[in-house]
Amino acid sequence: MRIMIINGPNLNLLGRREPSIYGEVSFEAYLKKLRESYPEHNIDHFQSNIEGEIIDALHNTGFSYDGIILNAGGYTHSSVAIGDAVKAIETVVVEVHISNIFSREDFRKISHIAPHTKGSISGFGLGSYRLALESFTYGTSPVADQ
Repeated sequence: MRIMIINGPNLNLLGRREPSIYGEVSFEAYLKKLRESYPEHNIDHFQSNIEGEIIDALHNTGFSYDGIILNAGGYTHSSVAIGDAVKAIETVVVEVHISNIFSREDFRKISHIAPHTKGSISGFGLGSYRLALESFTYGTSPVADQ
């Protein structure tokens, strides 16, 4: 299965930025472990702090990948354009957040992306990415609820 992880603004600072909220592990270190744990998947990664580049990444992968894991960071709460890009593509998208956005500031409880995704996962730290990856094979597991 070919999966693209798209990370938005400030996620390049994971491990250094607000470790009490986002943890002390860099995304690169976590991605290495994720790839080792799921060798049957081809997991690609893209990160940008620029809204238009995130939209371009969605357009470029949204018709050829089996799944997209999207953490749009702060753009989740402000970018109608990223939400529209998710709506426009064919590839299934799962929205992820490291922190529990529903336990934070009120503006973080709004997502312009979630209505166009398979689902949203938040609050499980970097494990949110693993849960999103698992969701792409949900239903094929003998222990899955059907």
